[in-house]
Parts: sequence; structure tokens; C-alpha cells
Amino acid sequence: MNKSLGLLAISRKGKNLVCGEDAVAAAARASRARLVILAEDAGGHTVRRAKSAVAGTAQPLITVPFSKDDLGEVLGVSSCAVAAITDVRLAQAFVKTLDRQEKYEALLADLEVRVERVKKRREEEKAHERNVRRGEK
Repeated sequence: MNKSLGLLAISRKGKNLVCGEDAVAAAARASRARLVILAEDAGGHTVRRAKSAVAGTAQPLITVPFSKDDLGEVLGVSSCAVAAITDVRLAQAFVKTLDRQEKYEALLADLEVRVERVKKRREEEKAHERNVRRGEK
């Protein structure tokens, strides 16, 4: 199995991936989609719906070199034309495993910034929790 597809399977098992037009659109509207993935053979209507779901947001959309059947097989459904990864670190790892990295350089740079922001936020939350336990402000 391809490493990229393996990461999608792990994302699905960890509930960090949604599959299907409606679920992806809902995740995009809620600003939870960190990366929207389109199958290479997705239909025109599906492509338009995915593009409109992320239009005007900072949520990236990429077309991956896998068919709907490949994605569906890995995700445990009959076929999947569109999916969204909801964890930024998994999204970054997925993009890093794709072939032709030069095509995704700008996206990787953007995801790197987002990952750093998440790390910083988690460190601040931990520091706050420690201060609350100690009775400090």
C-alpha cells in the first residue's frame, strides 16, 4: 500500500478524516478541514462543490493522484471522491508523502506555519493548566 493512502487510513481510524461531499462541506463551513482532497477522477459536480466549500477560506484543496476507488478501498467505503483531513499535522504528513514535492512546496510551507501555531497554542495551554493547579495567574 502507498504510504499516502496508509496515512489516510490512519486518519480515518483516528476520526481525523471525513469522507463525502456533504461531510466535507460541513467540515469546511465549520473551519475544521485542514486539507481537502479530491480524487483524480472526481466528477465535475463534485469538484465544483468542493471548490465552493473552501472558497473564501484558508483551507487548501488538492487533487491527489489516486482514483475514487483507491481512496474508497483505503477508507472502507465503496468509493470516495472527496475527503478532508481535520488534523493539521496529519495533513502535513500526507502532503509530504505525495510524489512530485515541488508541486506542493507552497502548501507545505503554509502547513508548516500552521503546525508551529498549533504547537505554540498547546504549550500555552499546558503552561496555563500548570499555573491554575499552582494557584498562579
